Amino acid sequence: MIIYMTEAQDINSFYRLESLKEVYGIIWMLVPILTLVLGITIGVLVIVWLEREISAGIQQRIGPEYAGPLGILQALADGTKLLFKENILPSRGNTGLFSIGPSIAVISILLSFSVIPFSSRLILADLNIGIFLWIAISSIAPVGLLMSGYGSNNKYSFLGGLRAAAQSISYEIPLTLCVLSISLLSNSSSTVDIVEAQSKYGFWGWNLWRQPIGFIVFLISSLAECERLPFDLPEAEEELVAGYQTEYSGIKFGLFYVASYLNLLLSSLFVTVLYLGGWNISIPYVFVPELFEINKMNGILGTTIGIFITLAKTYLFLFISIATRWTLPRLRMDQLLNLGWKFLLPISLGNLLLTTSFQLLSL
Repeated sequence: MIIYMTEAQDINSFYRLESLKEVYGIIWMLVPILTLVLGITIGVLVIVWLEREISAGIQQRIGPEYAGPLGILQALADGTKLLFKENILPSRGNTGLFSIGPSIAVISILLSFSVIPFSSRLILADLNIGIFLWIAISSIAPVGLLMSGYGSNNKYSFLGGLRAAAQSISYEIPLTLCVLSISLLSNSSSTVDIVEAQSKYGFWGWNLWRQPIGFIVFLISSLAECERLPFDLPEAEEELVAGYQTEYSGIKFGLFYVASYLNLLLSSLFVTVLYLGGWNISIPYVFVPELFEINKMNGILGTTIGIFITLAKTYLFLFISIATRWTLPRLRMDQLLNLGWKFLLPISLGNLLLTTSFQLLSL
């Protein structure tokens, strides 16, 4: 078979075109992922700065002020310092478990951001099972903490890992039951559908008003999942030195530090999505009907407005979380478990049964 020169050139140009399409496809797949990671990184830096400033205000002292204007670069300076610190491995520990534990904690939290809708058109993966994917993935993080505690070959680290696992199990169940109630009200498990179900009546359409008990339980369970005061027993300094982080230094310690704030940011975003109307303008449309059109705006302007509203609600919850940390004392381990199993679990189960009954009666 004879192939002429022009035909060969056509074939080569076709394959080059297909190769370019594959390259462009990979680029367009990586761009939103890298943008999300960059946004999350900036969000964590802002949270760290806010916590330092708020804690300084509560304790009536001067906060960070040397690294950049108003100390906004302090978190970046701390991260740079940790990068250059020596990475010490315990001599009698399990090196594999010790090394992989922090990575599991961070990666499991990062994957959960993929189902967060920052606006009507800005979401990495709009899945029908979005909220349950978050619960499934986030439940892997305590496994990393337990591996870190066991791999350290240190009694304080191991006790901290066991506490983290017990705390996660105790509060994961009430949190899941609250999410089930929201899913029943919205007739969907997609995070986008849940936000859109709250958009009809503005502020009064929030699930906060339809699920006040579930909101309180979800709030407490979220703080416990983030291991923030008064629920920071896995790393209680007075009892366990630093818990599962005791033997860590350098970048691995920094990963645990980042994971803590990533989890706080993720929980705040889910509070916004599930209970506070997400990206929707929160003024009732009966007073200002034109605002209904703002929620339906597409393009760059609509996306920007949605992101701004989502982040404003998120940082409101973050302020509450940070203020709670610096005002309430730490619970004992028995008090923490009793709160989860004897109070929050029955309340969240009763809330789910009530929600199911109302939904059946409304059919």
